[in-house]
Amino acid sequence: MLRRTGPIVQDRPPAIFIADSLGLDFLNSIATPVDTPVDWLDSGDGLLKWLAQAKVVPAHALDELKARAMPGELDKVTDQARALREWFRGFVRKHMGRPLAPRALQELGPLNRLLERDEAFGQISRHRHADGDRLEFRMMRRWRSPESLLLPIGEILARFVCEEDFADVKACEGHSCTLVFADRTRRRARRWCSMSICGNRAKQAAHRNRLKNKH
Repeated sequence: MLRRTGPIVQDRPPAIFIADSLGLDFLNSIATPVDTPVDWLDSGDGLLKWLAQAKVVPAHALDELKARAMPGELDKVTDQARALREWFRGFVRKHMGRPLAPRALQELGPLNRLLERDEAFGQISRHRHADGDRLEFRMMRRWRSPESLLLPIGEILARFVCEEDFADVKACEGHSCTLVFADRTRRRARRWCSMSICGNRAKQAAHRNRLKNKH
């Protein structure tokens, strides 16, 4: 069971979604935005909030699961979510920077076993659009227990593995920054998680070094 890797921050900012890939944003659910590490999956409530911000679980399902959960049940599921996150981090770091080879499938057993638990089904439903209502076919999911919250995460990670070019996956070059992202720039020249944070810090550090070298 994986325990918290950082202190609980009561007044913390919203989760970070800068990776241009939801699978990598899940890895970035623990980070150091300023000086103190923040784990957005530090508790059952933290997991619910992250899933809500990621928009991968309907709000009504989150409310219902929270209302039905036994004491500590959501925290146990969050332990599993953190363990899944750190396992997948190891997989990404091992393969990032080059195309993912098909033989990597043998390493993805834990993810496939999670996906096997799913109870997804298709349904025709009516949805409102700007030009009027339409019938649409949508994939739905039965939210039978708190553990079902792991299923959309598994789907996010599986889609990332199958659809992302691992050659575009990079780690931020910022000092002590742990964030990763998919480089979508035309020349694949992105270096920072955010120009306003790590990019700006690097510019300031370079400026200080230039001033220092002049003296």
